[in-house]
Amino acid sequence: MAKKGIMICGHGSRDKDAEREFGRVAAGLRERFPDIPVEYGFLEFSAPNIHMGLNDLLAQGVDDIYAVPGMLFAATHAKNDIPSVLTTFSEKQDGVNVTYGAELGLHQSMIEAFQARIYESLDLDPENPPENLYDTMLVVVGRGTSDTEANAEAAKLTRIVNENMGFGWADTVYSGVTYPSVGSGLERLTKLGFKRIVVAPYFLFTGRLIKRINGYVDKVAAENPDISFINTPYLNDHPKVIDAFEVRVREIMDGASAPQTLMESFKRRLAAGEVEVHHHHAEYTEAGHDHSHSHSHSHSHHDHSHGDHDHHHHHHGVYERIDHPLGPRTMIGEGICCCFMSQFPQSVLDEEADRIAAAEDKTPDAHR
Repeated sequence: MAKKGIMICGHGSRDKDAEREFGRVAAGLRERFPDIPVEYGFLEFSAPNIHMGLNDLLAQGVDDIYAVPGMLFAATHAKNDIPSVLTTFSEKQDGVNVTYGAELGLHQSMIEAFQARIYESLDLDPENPPENLYDTMLVVVGRGTSDTEANAEAAKLTRIVNENMGFGWADTVYSGVTYPSVGSGLERLTKLGFKRIVVAPYFLFTGRLIKRINGYVDKVAAENPDISFINTPYLNDHPKVIDAFEVRVREIMDGASAPQTLMESFKRRLAAGEVEVHHHHAEYTEAGHDHSHSHSHSHSHHDHSHGDHDHHHHHHGVYERIDHPLGPRTMIGEGICCCFMSQFPQSVLDEEADRIAAAEDKTPDAHR
């Protein structure tokens, strides 16, 4: 009989706290599946990488692997990068079956975990919530990607939570490539007249983006002292999050899947020449690789060139609205990593350089 194992596939982060938090999710799943080996790995920046985790399962005699993406939405990483890694791994193994599950998405458990974090930030009991929060505005912060559908899922989440919890108003901003960016969005939303604004990042773990979000909130709060800004903690290993991971694993076990799984979609697009199998850092195990090893990358935008991200090991999709005036161009000069720098036309870089040069305060917006 085939021995089963579970593999959780994450993106990875330069932030060591994020690595540790991801490990706690794996620990939570081990409690749910005490008789099945559970390992995890990352696409980049962090160790263990995905191949290391898969090899650890093989070393434990596993030959039937249930792989799930540790991703909130099905954007490029879940749709292309992780399937690419799993495909190249499977091709090198004889008699090993790898089945790829679904992203966490807007499973009810994820929505409940998010709402619980919001209630906690308001010092309210999630089990005994108020009838409404009409005097408060909710601002959900999504990751923001080049994938329109993933961005739309964040906006859908905002509407669901808004109606469930009864906020006076709600809107969505993004910390990544799409628009409106956190700073630009918050600055405009302060004009709606609400005296209490909850800023809730729909993120699994900490990292540079969480710190960037906090920096923007601090900046806008300092400029609007009459408004109370409340920072909601990210999801982390909330029990409901572990519930959602467990559901995705059991869906694979039970053969319950969407009409077209993420892996089936990837293979269809691969056969049609719409995507390519790329070689990732996540595919290689270096001899004597220390799992505490961190990958150092320089991301200062004072000397950021279009080629700085050639060392990234997966490919970001092209974003059609990269030049939007409220989008990622607002982060140029912030001294923070924007992996889409190479997509900005020179005209945008020149315009933003002129804006920064003309600004009286040269401190990056996120740190004022």
